Amino acid sequence: MKRYINCIAALAVSSLLFSSCKKFLEVQPKGTDLESNYYQNQDQAFKGLVSVYDVVAWQGGLLTTKENVAMAASDDHFGGGEGAGDLTFVNMDRFTLTPATGPQEDLWRRGYSGVFRANILLEKLPNTQMDENLKKRYIAETKALRAYFYFDLVRWFKNIPLYTTNITASEMYNVTQADPADVFKQIEADLKDAAAETNLPNTVPAASEGGRFTKGTVHALLGKVYLWEKKWADAATELKEVNGTPGQLNAKYGYKLMANFGDLFNGGNIYKFNSESILEIVHTTLSAGNWGSGVAATEGNILNVMSGPRGYSPKTANAPDYYSGWSYFPVTQSLFDAIHYDPRYKYTIANLDSLKQNGIADYTPGAQNTGYFMAKWVGRNANLPTGAGDRDLNWGQNMYDIRLADTYLMEAEALVMGNADLGRAAELITAVRARVGLGAVAATMDNIKRERRLELAGEGQRWFDLVRWGDAPVVLGSQGFVAGKNEILPIPLNELSNTQIKQSKEWGGTK
Repeated sequence: MKRYINCIAALAVSSLLFSSCKKFLEVQPKGTDLESNYYQNQDQAFKGLVSVYDVVAWQGGLLTTKENVAMAASDDHFGGGEGAGDLTFVNMDRFTLTPATGPQEDLWRRGYSGVFRANILLEKLPNTQMDENLKKRYIAETKALRAYFYFDLVRWFKNIPLYTTNITASEMYNVTQADPADVFKQIEADLKDAAAETNLPNTVPAASEGGRFTKGTVHALLGKVYLWEKKWADAATELKEVNGTPGQLNAKYGYKLMANFGDLFNGGNIYKFNSESILEIVHTTLSAGNWGSGVAATEGNILNVMSGPRGYSPKTANAPDYYSGWSYFPVTQSLFDAIHYDPRYKYTIANLDSLKQNGIADYTPGAQNTGYFMAKWVGRNANLPTGAGDRDLNWGQNMYDIRLADTYLMEAEALVMGNADLGRAAELITAVRARVGLGAVAATMDNIKRERRLELAGEGQRWFDLVRWGDAPVVLGSQGFVAGKNEILPIPLNELSNTQIKQSKEWGGTK
């Protein structure tokens, strides 16, 4: 779906809790587009739905996204950047962040901006004059989106406010945090409601509705939620619905592994919303984002320029056509060693040191330089943004939040951990490996962990995997990770002032 709406009305409530909505709430209303008299017809309801989807691709003022924060926190990447003072992501990879410093403020804003918009739309839709079946579809999509935002919030912060109705300005200071178990119950309820809605389609036309939730998206997200909760049988059931027969087309939802692994990461439009895409984060070159309006206002993909090698310059005709970037998220030696002889290596790692040593290209090392960069996301000159706005802010490559190889490996994990159908688990792992010409391996957690790391490198999954598996203290201990603390982020300091919200015990608080 084209995310062409940044705001649909001046939503009339501002708050510290919902500082995520600040830039939307401060917009002065024009004409009659006030929240109190909006959502009257189908067109307005659709724009409201678009505004909820818009937050999925949130990019914060600190250049943060869910994916790049998770990348920096993992053992596969350093924070990088220009130099020693470029600390936003270095604080994350060294676990030196505090409630007052770090990327968590942007992640809190993203999550509650999405929840806020979803609650407004769910409150208004019952009285909207529009086709009833279409209304039911919109409600299902909005519930699924609310669940998506809450799932991210509870994984990042654990102790969060839970609200399912619009909160007024007079009520906001009394909002308290919920038991995480209650948050998960709400997530499950929203996703089950969405999955049961007959008007939510199994597939959507990519050209006009690519990026919208389908039943397949909902089942995949619910399976992922169950996996996080260690509900192995439930997770396996939901994910099997999505995966179908390993390696074959799931005709119900249109899912099939892409034949060529490298095609998943083509920065142009040709492979957007492909058969492997289940939940895709949409970007466009057409939003005309510029530095004057800020990073959060653009619909382009800033990771394309952030990931690129600084000062890149080709020296021979056969040099890669990388766009010179900002050298964030350099790949660690650990990931390089793990993937170097894997068929996925050439699509995953940009080895700038090798190019430099062989006189093919040159670059300027940035902070925490290793010489290795994330080729999946480095911008290419072939895909240069050509529209209005600042070029660096308007790259159009989409990102994957969930894709089919991911759900294959998640189902295999649920089956192994639940001591269930190990034969099917092996088939799922084998299908992922066979796509890149690798042979079968046994269905063990060690093999699943290895496959997830190599298959999904740089896609923002590794950090969450390490935390879910309980492996983070061992794997990340040398980076400063403290067990019983760094599994979650601190509640942002600004959210604690004049509210009932308390800091988590893991971070010295009382909650």
